[in-house]
Amino acid sequence: MVEISPQATPPVAKIIDWGKYQYQKMKEQQRNKKRAKVSELKQIRLGLKIGQHDLDIKLKKVLSFLEDGDKVRIQLMYRGRENAHQELGFGLMDRIIAALGENIIVEQKPQINGRNLSMIIRSK
Repeated sequence: MVEISPQATPPVAKIIDWGKYQYQKMKEQQRNKKRAKVSELKQIRLGLKIGQHDLDIKLKKVLSFLEDGDKVRIQLMYRGRENAHQELGFGLMDRIIAALGENIIVEQKPQINGRNLSMIIRSK
């Protein structure tokens, strides 16, 4: 017996099949779980000497990830003596932010992790 409306006079109660009720509740939870979008962290890796056309292709891929609602980590790898010129990497990251425009939010500013420079962005 389940109380439907306790404020009514007299209170309204209903007799239900407990197994059927539990089954419907479980199915509704499964439907809600399917609808929920889990945001993933996608990653794009670049080199410091990347050409403009290659960079444009990578940025198109980043935009498709952002349209799906995912966050994107852009990781720039330094090789050999490139590590001595880290300011070039920061300049490239600034170019990437400018190219993606106003529809992104930089969640984690560019920072050095060992031989990598990375930042995390998401869409507005």
